[in-house]
Amino acid sequence: MKNFISQGSTLTFTNDTGAPISSGSGVLLGTIFGVAASDIAENASGVLNLVGTYELAKAPSEAWSLGAATYWDNTAKHCTNVATDNTLIGAATEAVGGGATDTLGKVRLNGSFG
Repeated sequence: MKNFISQGSTLTFTNDTGAPISSGSGVLLGTIFGVAASDIAENASGVLNLVGTYELAKAPSEAWSLGAATYWDNTAKHCTNVATDNTLIGAATEAVGGGATDTLGKVRLNGSFG
């Protein structure tokens, strides 16, 4: 097919966020969410992974259950189970406690937008 571009599992973009992006960090570009495949300097080209399962920063003191919808809080730069004012990015792949030190959760990205 002559109009095929890619499988859509990654996105190459220019980091115009105003700050460097660390490898493994969540990035929201409009309604597209991905995880940085490597460090991306400001104004440099980099790759976001749009699908897969990742361990990402989560809101502390927030418990997750297996399969719970997971959202990206672009202000706090972490995942949450709160939908209001946040972007759906996937689902929790395991339960995680709600203690103040429970700040990481495993998320399967849904690879869709908005």
